[in-house]
Amino acid sequence: MAGLSLVVVSALVVGGTLLLRDDTYRVPIQRGGAAAGERPSARPALASSALHALEHAVQSGDATAVASLAPDVAARALLAAVVANSRDLHVEDFSMRYVDEIGATEPDGSWRAAVDLTWAFAGFDRSPAAAEVVVGFVPIGDGVGIASLGDASSTSSERRSPVWLGQRVHVVRAEGILVLAAESRRVARTYADRLRAAYPVVRAVLPRWRPSVVVEVPPSAAALDAALGSPRGSYEAVAAVTTTVDGSQDDQAPVHVLVNPDVSGRLRSQGAQIVMTHEVVHVATGAALSPMPLWLLEGFADYVALREVRLPLSVTAARIARQVRREGPPDRLPGAEEFDPSAEGLEAVYESAWLACVVLADQVGEDGLKEVYRDADSGTAPRAALRRAGIGQRHLVRLWRERLQDLAS
Repeated sequence: MAGLSLVVVSALVVGGTLLLRDDTYRVPIQRGGAAAGERPSARPALASSALHALEHAVQSGDATAVASLAPDVAARALLAAVVANSRDLHVEDFSMRYVDEIGATEPDGSWRAAVDLTWAFAGFDRSPAAAEVVVGFVPIGDGVGIASLGDASSTSSERRSPVWLGQRVHVVRAEGILVLAAESRRVARTYADRLRAAYPVVRAVLPRWRPSVVVEVPPSAAALDAALGSPRGSYEAVAAVTTTVDGSQDDQAPVHVLVNPDVSGRLRSQGAQIVMTHEVVHVATGAALSPMPLWLLEGFADYVALREVRLPLSVTAARIARQVRREGPPDRLPGAEEFDPSAEGLEAVYESAWLACVVLADQVGEDGLKEVYRDADSGTAPRAALRRAGIGQRHLVRLWRERLQDLAS
């Protein structure tokens, strides 16, 4: 699914749903018009024509070409925004294919349908994302127009609402940097600056990585949930997520950082920078699809992000220290269930994972920590990866618990 960042430290939930696409074209059935007193029917053939017209407008960058598709002023502004966004983001491999109706047709003849969408940001995405989105259609004279794209109220993990498809976005593009923000160009520039600050920190530990990151900043936490195809409220406590943008487990799928502006906007400058550096580590290491345990994946990202930060443990490990004072140190390293976004004490779990990696680096050195990370990322069992680095997992856990106990004293 995704990499999750909280206020000080972060977590990544690995997994996701592979979206299988049937590329066989089926001619939509044209339903006849409604008789007097009957509910009108969806008109998929005309809807497909409208989708093809939008495809052409996006591919050509011609915002005027969508005017005839819009049933009202709001729809006209939305469709023009999508074309303008596609031009600024250098969208390629854009396609839309009508799949099926969703629910009943309304008395005014409007209806919603599932549409297969593909898109990629040229220069950043190795292959296109492929997702099913919701499109609203409405009759216009003898044809069909497009009233809406995406569904911010969706609770289905199968349908997503890409940020750039929902409103005009502000784009900053530079070498290795692509930021799109719904709120303002100032916000986009702020995140671009955070990427620039993060890159040398990450490359100090991962010198072979060539920086290239896409950051998306939706207008709200609800819009973040919609972009991820998750029920509303799923990521309300999360500052940022690193994930494949279509939710697939394809190792060629685009991986972006998606920000929760409701949380990130409350962070102080240093906290926001730590979050962004953490997420850049996830991108640099391909963490979105990694099989390694989350304590190592998240702990390593925070190890890099906090490596050059001069903050006392009373700040960076305050929550786990309080928890240990109340309950004593945990008996084991945190597992996937502790990293669930809805779990209580999540921030303490992140801090404990970071300290586990700090202890590991103290014992085997930074190169040893990176070796363990690489081995676990390639599928080596964590215990075996630790043994190869010269430390047993039981010994690591004992030293980690002692460090937590000392911290809480």
